Amino acid sequence: MEYITHTWHWSISGFLIGMVMLMITYFGKTFGMSSNLRTMCSMVGANKCASYFDFDWKEQKWNLAIVVGAIAGGFFAYHFLSSADIVNINPKTIANLNNIGIDAPNGKLAPDVIFSLHALSTFKGFAILILGGFLIGFGTPYAGGCTSGHAISGLSNLQLPSLIAVLGFFLGGLVMAHFVIPIIF
Repeated sequence: MEYITHTWHWSISGFLIGMVMLMITYFGKTFGMSSNLRTMCSMVGANKCASYFDFDWKEQKWNLAIVVGAIAGGFFAYHFLSSADIVNINPKTIANLNNIGIDAPNGKLAPDVIFSLHALSTFKGFAILILGGFLIGFGTPYAGGCTSGHAISGLSNLQLPSLIAVLGFFLGGLVMAHFVIPIIF
C-alpha cells in the first residue's frame, strides 16, 4: 500500500501516459478534456442553439469515460491515498505568495483567498471566476483544444499547432504569475 500512496517517479507516470496515448492513437481517437464540455452541451440540446454543438456526440462518449475516471480517481486518491502533506510548496514560493497577499494552502490543494466560498461571495472573487470561465470557454475552442489535448495528444502526434499552443500556454502562465496576479492581489 505504501507504494501506491507515495509520489511516483516521473518516468513511471510518463510511461503510463505514453501507453495510453499509443492506445488512443491506435484506435484513431484524440485526447482532450475540453472536448467533453462540447460533447455534454450537445447531449443536452445545445446543437439547437449553435452550429458549433451540431455533431454526433455519440462518437465522443468514450472520452466522457476519461472525465468520469479523472473525477473518480481524484476523489479516491484525495480521500483514501493521500498523506497529511498533500501539497509541498517551495518556501520561496510561499514567501512570494505572502508578499502579494495569498496565503499558503496549509495542506489543502489551493489557497482560500482565491478558492473558497468566501472569496466567491466577494465582487473581486466572483469577477475573477466569471472572467476566467469566459476566457477558458472562449479560448479553448479558439485554440483548437485545451492544455491536456495540445500538450499530451497534440505533441505526441508531432502537430506544429499544438507546439505553438503549448508555448503560448507556458508564456501566458509566466505572464500571469509574474505580472497580472500581483496586480490583482
